[in-house]
Amino acid sequence: MAEYKLLLPSMGEGVMEATIITWLFNEGDNVKEDDSVVEIATDKVDSDVPTPVSGKIVKILKQKDEVAKVGEAIAILEIEGDGSASEEVTTETPAATPDTETLQTIEQPLQTTAASNVEFSGDLYLSPLVKSIAQQENISETELKSIKGSGLEGRITKEDILAYVANKGSQPAQQAAPVQTATAPKPAVSAPAATITAAAGDEIIPMDRMRKIIAENMVKAKQIAPHVTSFIETDVTNVVKWRNKNKAIFEKREGEKLTFMPIFVKAVVKAIQDFPMINVSVSGENIIKKKNINIGMATALPDGNLIVPVIKNADQLSLSGLAKAINDLAYRARNKKLRPEDTQGATYTISNVGSFGNLMGTPIIPQPQVAILAIGAIVKKPAVLETADGDVIAIRNLMFMSHSYDHRVVDGSLGGMMLKHVHDYLENWDLNTEI
Repeated sequence: MAEYKLLLPSMGEGVMEATIITWLFNEGDNVKEDDSVVEIATDKVDSDVPTPVSGKIVKILKQKDEVAKVGEAIAILEIEGDGSASEEVTTETPAATPDTETLQTIEQPLQTTAASNVEFSGDLYLSPLVKSIAQQENISETELKSIKGSGLEGRITKEDILAYVANKGSQPAQQAAPVQTATAPKPAVSAPAATITAAAGDEIIPMDRMRKIIAENMVKAKQIAPHVTSFIETDVTNVVKWRNKNKAIFEKREGEKLTFMPIFVKAVVKAIQDFPMINVSVSGENIIKKKNINIGMATALPDGNLIVPVIKNADQLSLSGLAKAINDLAYRARNKKLRPEDTQGATYTISNVGSFGNLMGTPIIPQPQVAILAIGAIVKKPAVLETADGDVIAIRNLMFMSHSYDHRVVDGSLGGMMLKHVHDYLENWDLNTEI
């Protein structure tokens, strides 16, 4: 028999660690190859980790709510055969490090973390764990900027900030850093300005982990980007006719549903190609123009939460390819099958508020993107058409779209023209377009 260490797998660019949510097996249980053995969470998505081998779990190295790094062993399995050197591991407990006490204090479940008024600007890229540590230890933004990060692109890792905390505690007291002026401190999501008291009969529902992340991200997004929204009403009669003509053919041929979303994505991609400065991010005083066009697709989950899986390189996909990618991502999102990398790298997002019967909406721009499009419900209305014989009134399929954009880098002309081009592509949809 040999021992095999189960490692936390790579989860996409920029994801360096994950939190253990729950183990699906216990020590002593036998598992088969490809069995999902543990549920993990990053700051974007929950997912399962399968085992690449069959065997018996002899030791769980990372318990619930503990954080593991990519490539770190989270469990030890006993497997058949002699194994190889790379598979054999020892089960000795690592020696305690100077920051063990700090780590035990800090790495508690999110719901037990003390509230803090510390807030950080958008040019600091902090993981939820690092931010939680900084808030709990009252580390200012000025102090954080002085920490040399060892993570991807110089980002501050858990080890970096814990080492800073340990060194800070061992040094003599120093003069406090100058207090930043100009703006009042912004209240943290977990510490509202007013104290709310539940009345008799009110039900108190604690936020789950995903709702806390959504709340934090939405507040941060509104604080960072000055939002402006433009609206337009679009005649999508040709789009409706084309889909009605092709949906049965497509389902019979591909075994897939043909929704309106692939058409919307196609129009958005073409408009982004017309106006590439909408496909950017802001980093301090620099604008990063993105090479790839990755479309985020806001998706409502059965539990009421929201997640945004990403269609990677959407400009390289045909309508058929987009339909398959969209259906796959939507299915896996609603069945908790997304991988962490499925929610990363979006450069522009679409939110289909029409799926809830809403005519229009003003969505929040997800950071670090600079724009988001909301698609409203398609409604039959009387409309004025210009013909060779004069104006006539006809029943048409009309839809509102709203385009929210970051006024730091997107002015009304760019945001409005981008929206108008999406409108034009949809209104002039070719009924002979192949699927």
